[in-house]
Amino acid sequence: MEVLDIIGWAGSALLVWSLLQTRLLRLRALNLLGCLVLIGFNAAVGVWPMVGLNVVLAVINIWYLVRMLATRHDEKAYQVVEVGTGDALLGHVLRTHHDDIARFNPGFTAADLDRRDAAAFLVLNGDEVVGVVVFHPSGSGVAQVELDYVTERYRDFTPGEFVFRRSRYFVDRGCHTVVTPPRMRAPYYSRLGFHRDGDSYVLNLT
Repeated sequence: MEVLDIIGWAGSALLVWSLLQTRLLRLRALNLLGCLVLIGFNAAVGVWPMVGLNVVLAVINIWYLVRMLATRHDEKAYQVVEVGTGDALLGHVLRTHHDDIARFNPGFTAADLDRRDAAAFLVLNGDEVVGVVVFHPSGSGVAQVELDYVTERYRDFTPGEFVFRRSRYFVDRGCHTVVTPPRMRAPYYSRLGFHRDGDSYVLNLT
């Protein structure tokens, strides 16, 4: 097999692999890479209709990538909705993603929702629920986060930040410090102004 054939097969494999991704950002990035490889391959062998097709697909991927990256921290794109801990939609989300939640938030249990002072928030992109945050005041002005979960499609983003960036959610409950759950997998808090404290991260509200 010649080098050019290997490049062509590699580009096709990248396209197929991209379609197997559940994370939106990763899907677009891999699909774009596959298109770029196939543009070079098809140009080298002179198959110009396929060059044109992959150029169009590359432009579409670039457009979506730019849009996703430009709005990942935009409060106009993401909305936070406070719900009761017994809310039916919240319960549905927690049941649907139960196994995934256990992987990334191993300390969370349904009992954390039974606290009378617990607060629950859904983060939405359009009409799609992309994240859940649950916390409760634990005394001395500390808000203890019990759950900070992001659905797999949006795991390359940090939708939970829209809860933490609004201090009123915590200040209105007499809290001036936010503490994240220990042993959380793949935490992103250092990008939001939190500092590491043992197995958790801490944010001092001003």
